Amino acid sequence: MSEAAAEETVDFSFELTEREVVFDLDEELYPRDAIYGAAYLFIDRCYVFLSRPADAVVKVRLRTRTPKPEAELEALGGEFANELLNQLLRLRIGRATARIRETYITRAFFADEPDSTIADLLAELDAEELEEDPLEIQVPWETAQEQPDEEQPDKEQPAQEQPAKSAKDGSGADDAAEEHV
Repeated sequence: MSEAAAEETVDFSFELTEREVVFDLDEELYPRDAIYGAAYLFIDRCYVFLSRPADAVVKVRLRTRTPKPEAELEALGGEFANELLNQLLRLRIGRATARIRETYITRAFFADEPDSTIADLLAELDAEELEEDPLEIQVPWETAQEQPDEEQPDKEQPAQEQPAKSAKDGSGADDAAEEHV
């Protein structure tokens, strides 16, 4: 870090009114994307107005929805300044790591061989036997209804009473069975 950069200080001063915090930002110090990012995070707390009073200068007005005490307005301005620094750091990290992200994305989309764990899971799913379905969940309703009429009565009708075998003759025919016939 050079001596000129170490001696340079940034004065973040702002004007206060009954409902507003107003300040100018130098775009050489704070890129427009960092300003937009910070402003976006404040739109749920106050009205945010951006304007350009001069080249490379952005005027920010934070207007509260109701009148606030001066201390709350100063806190709002300070929080915006902190978020502005956060957004600036995010942009710098994003630019510094852009090549790494591009490399990973390229490898992910254009890899010659698929990930072995995914291939193993897909093979396991293909090998799984889906025909065993005791509850017939996987049988479409239409297919289940297209069964021949001869088979359906066997499943739906209660079992007919079978005559009990008689101990006398062993033939299974007794007087009660003869009455039902």
